[in-house]
Amino acid sequence: MTVPRRLAPAALLAAALVAPLLLDPRGYAVRVLTLTLLFAALGQAWNIVGGLANQMSLGHAAFFGIGAYSSTLLLLHTGLSPWLGMGVGAGLAALAAAALSLPTLKLQGHYFALATLAFGEVARVVAGAWEKLTGGPQGISIPFSPDSLAAFQYKATRPYYFIMLGALVAVTAAFLAVSRGRLGYQLRAIRAHPDAAEVVGIPTFRAKLAASVLSAALTAALGTCFAQLNYFFDPESVFGIAPISIRMALIAIVGGAGTAWGPIIGAAFLIPAEELTNQLLGASVAGISQLAYGLLLILVIVVEPRGLVALLRRRRPRPAAAEAR
Repeated sequence: MTVPRRLAPAALLAAALVAPLLLDPRGYAVRVLTLTLLFAALGQAWNIVGGLANQMSLGHAAFFGIGAYSSTLLLLHTGLSPWLGMGVGAGLAALAAAALSLPTLKLQGHYFALATLAFGEVARVVAGAWEKLTGGPQGISIPFSPDSLAAFQYKATRPYYFIMLGALVAVTAAFLAVSRGRLGYQLRAIRAHPDAAEVVGIPTFRAKLAASVLSAALTAALGTCFAQLNYFFDPESVFGIAPISIRMALIAIVGGAGTAWGPIIGAAFLIPAEELTNQLLGASVAGISQLAYGLLLILVIVVEPRGLVALLRRRRPRPAAAEAR
């Protein structure tokens, strides 16, 4: 029983590598899978703060938008490769997260959530009003170029799929490194009892600051991936609270916050469900995907507050325990 569980990640990765080869490289199914991988990585980046430290951030769209705009503006005005622009965006997002953390990390619960929500909304308004830099509500487009990994551009969706798969693996590795390291244990202690953690000598502010900065940098890097995948974006699509911040949080919470598998399972469940719902009812019923998100969240919280990961573990048969009974 232990061997298959150890082989599960490798088997899943092998299946993920083969899946797009069986589909049309420009088809809709590959795009849905690509978006699923992207948002699984985003949920994993949010999971560092929201899952391990239990800091309910609703402003991660600000970091996502910083990454998208930074790399794109550098590409348009200086010709800098999006890969290098990704690093610049990650650095700017890390600085923004550090600046935001100074007044907000001492807050807890819904106070912290509202503070981060306000930060994300301010970023969206500023991006919409600063038309000379961001293009305002009209958005900004990435010029087309021949297929090239160095330019981070492809006409077909399949290459983006493998890039997003690599991004998910990298972000998950970062999450596991934090989770299994000293910082992860500190964050769990803070999540369990902040005051007790402070008493025993854990630097609570420093630990939460490190988690926030890392989470923001990873989110910004994924913002560049989103920009290159879509070729066009506007302030609402990258700074929007509902399409980015809330979706990231829901993916991790529904899947299982604080676990490595949670955002992956949550994205694999929510993103295809959202796309299917939009295909079937999106044209006739406005806001149906948001309603579906709310209902799914309520259902998961009622059935298993720890997420789908805990639900799957709870339903897994246990032969040894059965024999003991």
